[in-house]
Amino acid sequence: MTLQLDARRVAMLREMGLRLLPPMQAPQPEPEPEAAVAVATVTAAPLQARAETHAAVAAADLAPAAAGESELDTLGWDDLRDAAQAYATRDDVTRRLVFGVGPRRADWMVIGEAPGAAEEEQGEPFGGPAGKLLDNMLRAMGLERDRDVYRTNLLKCRPPGDRNPEPDELAQWEPFLRREVALVQPRVILLMGRFVVPRLLQTQEPIGRLRGRMHQYQGVPVVVTYHPTYLLRNLPDKAKAWADLCLAQAWMAGAQDAASGR
Repeated sequence: MTLQLDARRVAMLREMGLRLLPPMQAPQPEPEPEAAVAVATVTAAPLQARAETHAAVAAADLAPAAAGESELDTLGWDDLRDAAQAYATRDDVTRRLVFGVGPRRADWMVIGEAPGAAEEEQGEPFGGPAGKLLDNMLRAMGLERDRDVYRTNLLKCRPPGDRNPEPDELAQWEPFLRREVALVQPRVILLMGRFVVPRLLQTQEPIGRLRGRMHQYQGVPVVVTYHPTYLLRNLPDKAKAWADLCLAQAWMAGAQDAASGR
């Protein structure tokens, strides 16, 4: 079957960093009675549109994602997740999508790098022992993960063999993250991990030098800290990570005081 994508879907796929392959020519079907065609169009159009998008992504070739505005910037939550699923399965390789979770509007947003084995199994970012550590740190600040914090990763799929994320992967998935930030509208972001920090903040400085001060991503204040997985291997740095969370909390309190005119 030859896929007929409208201009909006073509633009969306290109902005996602995909080059569409030329469609294969197929024999034209015999025309159906006019009434039957009308019924089929009404009942099958939504399913056909989604199937065409998935098929086009699966046939596409990868290219670096555009740095400017993206068609993803117009999508709501459900469409964004569908687009991420289509991108995750673009080359017929089985990958489990690990999309962001939490309240769809939240003051706090936590961004990590990529799902690990535990996250892939649970289908949620920050799973397993690292997730429990993060939960405990958030709870110590009076925050509950499912009530107060939206959690996500830059990459929405686990890299093969739990290898480090590659620069092209980080670039290609970033438009999805940008849209998540726009939808969540957080007041502060906790940015965790030595691969995601350089990509989003456009710096080569190590985390140790970026800690202790505020940064910005998409106009949102950012606090840089260590990933919980790293903290489990380097226990003395837990105190540093706690100081980072306290910095974020102090900034939030100061912003609230300023807003109330105190």
